[in-house]
Amino acid sequence: MNKKIKIGIIGLGQRGYNLLSNFFVRSSRVEVTALSDIYADRTQDAYQKVLETAGNKPVTSTNYLDILDPKLVDAVIIATSWDTHIEVAIEAMKRGIITGLEVGGAYSIEECWDLVKTFESTQTPFMFLENCCYNKDELLATALVRHGILGEIVHASGSYTHDIRDEVAYGIEKRHYRLLNYINRNGDNYPTHELGPIAKILGVNRGNRMVSLVSMASKAKGMEQYIHNNLDTINPKLHDQRFNQGDVVYTLIKCANGETITLKLDTTLPSYPGRNFTIKGTKGMYQQPGNIVVVDGVDNKEEIWGEMVNLRRLLDNADRYKNDYLPDYWKNITPEQISAGHGGMDVYMLDSFLDAIEQKDEMPIDVYDAAAWMAITILSEESINLGSQPVAIPDFTKGKWIKRPLKDVVKL
Repeated sequence: MNKKIKIGIIGLGQRGYNLLSNFFVRSSRVEVTALSDIYADRTQDAYQKVLETAGNKPVTSTNYLDILDPKLVDAVIIATSWDTHIEVAIEAMKRGIITGLEVGGAYSIEECWDLVKTFESTQTPFMFLENCCYNKDELLATALVRHGILGEIVHASGSYTHDIRDEVAYGIEKRHYRLLNYINRNGDNYPTHELGPIAKILGVNRGNRMVSLVSMASKAKGMEQYIHNNLDTINPKLHDQRFNQGDVVYTLIKCANGETITLKLDTTLPSYPGRNFTIKGTKGMYQQPGNIVVVDGVDNKEEIWGEMVNLRRLLDNADRYKNDYLPDYWKNITPEQISAGHGGMDVYMLDSFLDAIEQKDEMPIDVYDAAAWMAITILSEESINLGSQPVAIPDFTKGKWIKRPLKDVVKL
């Protein structure tokens, strides 16, 4: 039997605790040996979970530096508050510990450059843990692009549409960092779920790059109304609170190869959850929600226009391609993998991380991806503050994008 990978988890809020559970699905490959969170009760809860489920006793600390020990852990998963993500990742890489960084937006361009420079100087393996890059729909669309079925890609769009008003409004009780972000900042604060799969499809940082963006935010009224409607349960400190974060934020990105990308943040108004992932090419398109594919020569335009009266006939028509193009993981997914997190994509993502560690291979979502995708947050804020003027997006590869070969997160 191969030696198990020793994993430490830093940040044990909702996301960190969920990732901990995902590792239990892969217990034959990993052992959770260390846990850290600034709140002792979270660390203790996670400790008990490991003890009861896996049978070992991980080292715990409220100071993450205490567990950044190569003798204790081979790799760490960082799921702390957004403002500390990059700081912790840099410390881990400096100590030669393989680093998996959870998603979130950056707070400065300087910290994005610091992340890149630390990786380049230490060469410590680093992966950005964007789980949506491993989702079934996004991978099917990517495979259709790679096999030329959609033609040359011209435009892509996506959104983070997720009603999180309760998470923000009860942020004091939940000890959630989103509250202060929504009070003080205004931009696309969570861009990578929709951007990550699109950037991979378009070869961003590998033969292509994002060059500029424009962002615009609506007024901020959703949180104030939600608090007004729930005064009896919401902390009095927030009863008269004004929020800076616009309810809906649109960001339009231009790529070096001519493609455009539209991102939408929509988190403080009543809505149903969705990423609205759409890829438009010269021969066809893929659309989520609906799991719909329209291809020239296969789908008749007149029939499609007629079907729009009864859209249900088009729903899930992309399934006709899944036998030929969907990765085997999704064809053979188990109930355990589905229930472990986000319908199965969390396990797939962590498998990819573990595979790269065991095979000493290049990480499928690297530090240049992390820097470019996270930078969208601070750049969108800048554009909004300038009256929605265009803002340049740095080239974190320093020109290497021109020659870097295309690399998908999994074999397609």
